[in-house]
Amino acid sequence: MSTTAARPGAGVVQVTGELIATRRVGAYHHLTFVAPGLAEHARPGQFVAVAVGGPTSANLLRRCFSIHRVSPSGTYGGTVDVVVAAHGPGTQWLTDLRAHDEVDIVGPLGRPFPLPKEPVPTVLVGGGYGSAPLFWLAETLRERGCRVEMVLGAATESRLFGVVEARRCADGVTVTTDDGSLGHRGWVSDVLPELIRSTGAGVVYACGPMGMLRSVTEVATAEGAVAQVAVEESMACGVGVCMTCVMPVRGNDGVTRMVRSCVEGPIFRGDRVRWESFENGYCTVPADALGAPKEGGH
Repeated sequence: MSTTAARPGAGVVQVTGELIATRRVGAYHHLTFVAPGLAEHARPGQFVAVAVGGPTSANLLRRCFSIHRVSPSGTYGGTVDVVVAAHGPGTQWLTDLRAHDEVDIVGPLGRPFPLPKEPVPTVLVGGGYGSAPLFWLAETLRERGCRVEMVLGAATESRLFGVVEARRCADGVTVTTDDGSLGHRGWVSDVLPELIRSTGAGVVYACGPMGMLRSVTEVATAEGAVAQVAVEESMACGVGVCMTCVMPVRGNDGVTRMVRSCVEGPIFRGDRVRWESFENGYCTVPADALGAPKEGGH
């Protein structure tokens, strides 16, 4: 399957974004910012880096969020939507903002999802609020004549995001929860093989926890489909300077390199990622990676 993708770094801007809408969606917060000049250049799969904590805060690092949707024009100008889970002080500060509060936003960042050059059946898989960028992607794919099936999974019903929205923008929707509180009891990987077979999907797009992305990649590969995954590595700067989000990815030449998920990603072909290097939330450097430390020193 041939695909096209935008060049990373094209149209990146730094703007003061005004919060114009905030609402609670299950366990998450859906925020809408006016971000002129940013929305016009964004593509599905890209992200923004948001300054948190205000001018006197000790929260020096930005927080990165996948772009849920954009509106290039409207009453307030171009807007950007993100979905936030309030885990720590930075995200808690962000979700406590009120209408007309302002934050500093950089974006759009990273590589977008590659899009098929010709119509092809697709399956989009989201885990928790990781599903946020998939709805915009679904609409873009359908505009290109692609059939779109969506699979949304989470630990429990309150951790799902976008079930109602998915039914509006996809041809079919399957829901899974670990505890069976909504949809199929189990994981997204349990329902994915049959869905790929029944639809004849040539590509599977996924966004969510790294363990889920690994299982989606394994299923897609076994079924003869290409997996395009949006990874969830921690990003401190979002622009490729700090090197905190490096991960091992195998290149076209077969060589494994430690690449920056914020610049070379966050979208990768799943079968190129060295999933065995991730364990308990940490990433290690494979011994055969280019530049890896060798036994005995230099």
